[in-house]
Amino acid sequence: MAKFSLSFSFLCFIVLFSSLGIIGRNMAKKLALEQKTWCVAKPSTEEVELGNNIEFACNQIGVDCSIIQEGGQCYNPVSPINHASVAMNLYFQRAGRFAFNCDFSNSGLMVLTDPSYGACLYSFI
Repeated sequence: MAKFSLSFSFLCFIVLFSSLGIIGRNMAKKLALEQKTWCVAKPSTEEVELGNNIEFACNQIGVDCSIIQEGGQCYNPVSPINHASVAMNLYFQRAGRFAFNCDFSNSGLMVLTDPSYGACLYSFI
């Protein structure tokens, strides 16, 4: 009988420990969605990759990159890293602000500080 109660206690411990892990992951996901986060390009990213990121992000349904085109509020400064950061963030916000939506082949960086400047407002959905 002692063997059964020990095994049963161990099983209960495993179930409790596992459920706490699930609860912890769910709480972390909820906090991540509630925390304001933006996606920007890593400063070390090559220009070719930045161009690929712009092309990918701007070709997704629901992503309007007109703000980085001439006359748009995020057109200046005219630089690949600036335009890529804006486009990547537009995609990141639209796709649900999950870390994997800011990966961009390891060229994206999630930030907690709003990268907006002047008239260029980085969207936050």
